[in-house]
Amino acid sequence: MSVKFQIVVDVRDPLRESTFWSQALGYQFEPPPLGYSSWSAYWTKVGVPPEDRFEGPDSIVDPSSGGPRIWFHVVEEPKVCKNRLHFDLRVGGGINVPMQLRMARVEAEVSRLRDLGARRLETLTIEGMDHYAVAMEDPEGNEFDVN
Repeated sequence: MSVKFQIVVDVRDPLRESTFWSQALGYQFEPPPLGYSSWSAYWTKVGVPPEDRFEGPDSIVDPSSGGPRIWFHVVEEPKVCKNRLHFDLRVGGGINVPMQLRMARVEAEVSRLRDLGARRLETLTIEGMDHYAVAMEDPEGNEFDVN
């Protein structure tokens, strides 16, 4: 039996991160539960103390319901080391697509993501290996790859 799951990303600015990742992934801000005008109203109702509530969108969902929910959890401390888990944005089309076309697709996506606030780190390719990817960081420095 499969298990439903969400991805939780510790961040300092959930609005910036949820905005970036919603645009990067084609996700949308998660609407508050039925009967509530906002997430803050919901969290207040269930007893979350004011100091633990965030005023604004802090979770995103796949509009087709196929992908996991992503929650951007507010933490005080900044990111201090390399991620142990990261996203791979698979835009190239896979090994059945000619390498030149895969590279062009990856570079187009990298350009789009840079315009959204990501930073390019390095190109990940090895001579003679049928692989092309670009390592990047989101606005808070969380690493991810585009391939």
